[in-house]
Amino acid sequence: MGKPGFARKRGLKRVNSSKPFKKFKNLKLNPGAEKLVPKHPLENDSEDWSDENSEAELETKEEEEVEEDIVFNRKPTMYDNLLKRLGSSSQLIANAIKQRKRGEEGKSDTEDDESESEVEDDNEGSIDESPRRIEMINGAKQSGVPGSTEKSEDSGSDDGEIGASDSDEEHDSRTNVESITSRSTFSSHLEYKLSQGEVDNLFKRKWNYKWEVPALRAPNCKWRGTGDCFLKDIDMNEMCGLKPRLYKHWLDVYQGSGGTDFQSSEQRFFFSICNSYRDVLHHNKKPFYLKGQEDSSILDAYVLHTLNHVLRTRDLISKNDAKVADAQGQGGILNGDGFLDHGFTRPKVLILLPLASIAFWVVKRLIQLTPSKHKVNIEHMDRFTEEFGSGGVESEEEDEDVENSKRKKSSKPSDFQSLFGGNNNDHFMIGIKYMGRKIKLYADFYSSDIIVASPLGLITKIGAAEVEKEKDIDYLSSIEVLIIDHADVILMQNWSHVNTVVEQLNRLPVKQHGTDIMRIRPWYLDGQAQFYRQTIILGSHLNPDVNSLFNRHCLNYEGKVKLVCLYKGVLPKVLIPVRQIYERFEADSIADVDDARFQYFCKKVFPKIKDSIQGGIMLCISSYFEFVRLRNFLKSQEASFCLLGEYTKQSDISRGRVWFFQGQRKIMLYTERAHFYHRYKIRAIQKLIIYSLPERKEFYPEIVNMLEGSQNMSCTVLFSRFDQFRLERIVGSASAKRMITSEKGVFVFC
Repeated sequence: MGKPGFARKRGLKRVNSSKPFKKFKNLKLNPGAEKLVPKHPLENDSEDWSDENSEAELETKEEEEVEEDIVFNRKPTMYDNLLKRLGSSSQLIANAIKQRKRGEEGKSDTEDDESESEVEDDNEGSIDESPRRIEMINGAKQSGVPGSTEKSEDSGSDDGEIGASDSDEEHDSRTNVESITSRSTFSSHLEYKLSQGEVDNLFKRKWNYKWEVPALRAPNCKWRGTGDCFLKDIDMNEMCGLKPRLYKHWLDVYQGSGGTDFQSSEQRFFFSICNSYRDVLHHNKKPFYLKGQEDSSILDAYVLHTLNHVLRTRDLISKNDAKVADAQGQGGILNGDGFLDHGFTRPKVLILLPLASIAFWVVKRLIQLTPSKHKVNIEHMDRFTEEFGSGGVESEEEDEDVENSKRKKSSKPSDFQSLFGGNNNDHFMIGIKYMGRKIKLYADFYSSDIIVASPLGLITKIGAAEVEKEKDIDYLSSIEVLIIDHADVILMQNWSHVNTVVEQLNRLPVKQHGTDIMRIRPWYLDGQAQFYRQTIILGSHLNPDVNSLFNRHCLNYEGKVKLVCLYKGVLPKVLIPVRQIYERFEADSIADVDDARFQYFCKKVFPKIKDSIQGGIMLCISSYFEFVRLRNFLKSQEASFCLLGEYTKQSDISRGRVWFFQGQRKIMLYTERAHFYHRYKIRAIQKLIIYSLPERKEFYPEIVNMLEGSQNMSCTVLFSRFDQFRLERIVGSASAKRMITSEKGVFVFC
């Protein structure tokens, strides 16, 4: 996220006093009065303008006109300073700004001609008032209304009631401007103006969770949130802030799939959470690849939220474009907050996914939930199916037959086959553009509405932009909704990529990219876009890295909502009679926990291994850095060991497994990521030492059950109080709390 100073620095570099700002080549000067009238801001998207504009005209024929409140005496902001700088570099722009100011003061075009030189001397290069009030100078005088707008097609009773009760109570804190769409959470969220005190509080990153609500169909979970509890006040019978056509299509799809009680469904409930525009952390999502737990409710909810945000954004811009065109035809000027509807670039939604097969599923569902009106034609669908699908499968029935045959032949677990049975490419990126009545896949990123990518795919783009000056990633500057799905799978790839991507979001752009600066929302120019971005993180379990991202990099002013769960544990899934001994080591802080774990192993555990003549000892390690550390330590001790890690060559893995089985190697180092990607069945294990608990709870019984058939089997687990997230998923929340707080340091499970 860029700082305001960065914006000023970049702005000074881009302004050339000898040439007018390049965007203003699209601005026309009205004969007879030097007024600034912008052309259509989306002229570069000529292929879809005709569709979007024609729809906007049809939709606005039956809509009523409403009067908008005019706000005067606003303090100069960064946006005003930008206009000031532009005015100093172009005489045409300076004259247009003066003309606008005279219009706001109610003066005629020639009233101050005699004293013009004196005014210029006193006010040269200054703008005292912000030009962000919705007012048509010529057209409004004829109608007798200071400023007029039209309601959108969604401005029915349902949408109109959303947020209506807050208009009187929050008049001082929120902008009292009628939205060109309806007063939904979409408009109220984007129109809110942050004070400097609120910005300072957000930078403190202190979150106070005040309320709790039971989770739907999850008795062991509850939602916790900051601010006021909005879930208790939701009317499940309303359209929940959706566009009517989108709501109707969603209802038809739900009923067509066999659903009966839509209003109390899980997807309806979770959509209400997403539609609050708060940051969301859902870490108990049922993965589609676990047998018997496939659940698309969460997917449908965030896909509908994505569609609603994109379509409302396009409608708002299209209808404002029509008003700008009308004003241009009448020789008038439109100026005001209601017409500030742009970001720096067009993309508004970024969806991060781990694998191309998952992206294929998400994009297909996105298309299915799009109303028929907006998907008369889908461009490049064949290419998308070929590159993201499994390939060579012509129908869903054939796809299921092929998948079932693979499962019968493979010895891997069913969840492994479901997750890795499709396209396992983790390096992809695709833009999706809504163009009136059609959807374009593989759209240019700067003209896309939605970007679906893997963290690795975006990291490659970021690295290329750092090396080559002609490239940039400014299409990430105006992301308003970020969705990270299957975070648990991304954790097995490289979570640091996600941190890097999030840090690059909502920065001030390097280039202009044809944006009409007269219609950029002020909080973009003030460097506050990160406070308006909603982040939704979805996964099957919680992790300190995910928790850190949610607390440190998700600064949405609306607040936060997260799921809190109690776990029963997975110990009953251990099918063999083995004593599982848990040994707790002490660590002063999370920064010291890795060193404390290593020291405890070297002093308490390894001497027993070194002096024993027994072989078949497997060390199970969660982190690759711990894997390297133990490998170097065993080398220094001249121990007999073999390696089985995620980066180990296949030939070395095969040789090491044979050596371990035959007793030629005493110790095997085995990582969780190697188990995640390969699911090896290791034989001849006599003693299992879990150096660090696995992130994925289902791996614990799988690895412990590998002791089956051993004569003197034993299992030792090392843990500290900083392993609470992992520990409670394995032994249960109640047992984990007792093990962490007890004065005893050794616990046994049989």
